[in-house]
Amino acid sequence: MVKGNVLVIGNSGVGKSTLINAVLGEDRADTGWGTEGTTKELKIYENDDIPFRIIDSVGFEPSFFNKHKAIHAVKKWSSESTKDSNQDSQINVIWFCIDGTSSKLFSETIKNLSSATSMWESVPIIVVITKSYSVPEREENIQMVNNAFARQKRYSKNLLKIIPVVASTYVLNYSAYAAPEGIADLIDTTNELLPEGVKAAEKDINKYKLNRKKVFGQSIVAASTTAGVIVGAIPIPFADAALLSPIEVGEINALAQLYGINKLENSKQFLNSIVEVGTVSAAAKAAIGTLKTIPGINLGASVLNAIIAGCFIAAIGEGSIYVFEQVYLGKKTVEDIDWVKKIIESKLSIELIEKVKLASEKITDKTDSKNIVKIISDIFGAYSNKQVDC
Repeated sequence: MVKGNVLVIGNSGVGKSTLINAVLGEDRADTGWGTEGTTKELKIYENDDIPFRIIDSVGFEPSFFNKHKAIHAVKKWSSESTKDSNQDSQINVIWFCIDGTSSKLFSETIKNLSSATSMWESVPIIVVITKSYSVPEREENIQMVNNAFARQKRYSKNLLKIIPVVASTYVLNYSAYAAPEGIADLIDTTNELLPEGVKAAEKDINKYKLNRKKVFGQSIVAASTTAGVIVGAIPIPFADAALLSPIEVGEINALAQLYGINKLENSKQFLNSIVEVGTVSAAAKAAIGTLKTIPGINLGASVLNAIIAGCFIAAIGEGSIYVFEQVYLGKKTVEDIDWVKKIIESKLSIELIEKVKLASEKITDKTDSKNIVKIISDIFGAYSNKQVDC
């Protein structure tokens, strides 16, 4: 398959590497493509699931020497691409990355972009606002970008999309998370801007994006499981699931945001049904009661509570990922309240008991919280593809 090329450019520390990891996944390939001098300064990443390569440029830095080194690397790549033997190395799209936590977009940064990419006068630009944790600040940042580009006549016509992105789960506190978002939109927009001949099949792209969402979802569940283990280990009475309610709500809301469920009409009741099953329902109370009386587990109360709480939160998260995925694919809707309740209840039944038993066999009273979370995550990961519809 012929692939297009996306140049990633921006200041050092803006989060380009994290963005690339989020788009490509952990198993990314550095092709080492280009001249010897260029490959030392530019890195090329790709995998078989998306229709474009990502060219990671050297970040612009304040020092005169390093800034011009970065500009020179891109110019050299561009020059080499004009040779007949390197026609497939031409830049098709530019991702111009800016830091969403910065108070303004410096005009100097756009001048650096202009200088480095002077050969590509008609190449479309996507501005990626990285670290876009604050939803209220996004509109302000988007306006900031539009104003800055409006002052650069040559580049204003090339700016085709501004996409705020959170490339990895950002933990605000144990019950609130900035979920990964914007990655699917970035992939879609880039694919639309690539020449028709290098577009991947829509089905393959959708499958890839869904896999990335699942990985992001698992990172949210892992963060929530950590919070559950910490709360569970506190030496206070752990009578029912209500104690874990703030963590569950944070986890479910973050996952709903990741899959866009919270933007659907009538989604509130759908999400509330998951919360209710996991906190005050008979299924939740029965699960906690059963887990605390499993025979054959010889662990101290605080460690056992930590395991139960961690597994309970992981089970809710695993179930939520599954149901949100089904809605995202259009196989179910937010009107299917009875269905979602059955799915979450099934996660709090015999399956959960078995996972608590497995975790208890691998954990001792001396196992720290970090390793308890890892053991629980590994156990749930082994079961993640064994989903059963109700």
